[in-house]
Amino acid sequence: MLHIQLTPFPELRTQRLVLRQLQQTDASALLQQRSDERIIRYLDREPDSSLDQTTALIERIEQNAVDNLGVTWGIVRPAASHDLLGTIGLWRIIAEHHRAEIGYGLHPDYWQQGIMSEALEAVLDFGFRQLKLHSVEANVNPNNTASRRLLEKHGFVQEAHFRQNYFFRGQFLDSVIYSVLTPAAVATEL
Repeated sequence: MLHIQLTPFPELRTQRLVLRQLQQTDASALLQQRSDERIIRYLDREPDSSLDQTTALIERIEQNAVDNLGVTWGIVRPAASHDLLGTIGLWRIIAEHHRAEIGYGLHPDYWQQGIMSEALEAVLDFGFRQLKLHSVEANVNPNNTASRRLLEKHGFVQEAHFRQNYFFRGQFLDSVIYSVLTPAAVATEL
């Protein structure tokens, strides 16, 4: 079984981004993102409806890192670390199976700029090199073609298409499961 250690919080840096710990000061920006219909359209969940709800989410995210159950980063630019562009995280770490699930969201103002691709690359590298994960999965609404393309660009392959396995707003919806295994180059280093 893996030994997961997420404290101190693992800040990640890329060429254009800083992936940092979410802070309570991010709550209003995160509320805006988690209630924006363009963002949640394919998440199949109700939008956040209050700042208290989003603040509680940030507290749960913080506790997950302390408990080594998951890690979620706020995506920001180095010169504007208070402006939250989006989030990305390995949120369902299953240490005994060396596996985690990835989730992400980006404010629409930053779509089509390669930001999530850059963040995803950094998080996968962290997951495989630092956490020693064997696989990372993603659960995607089949209609979310942008997310599916992003995952495929980063080596994810479709493992399953579950028909009507999710009930939301009075209807049964499909889910598509993607995964990526430890890249061969990383596996030889370990």
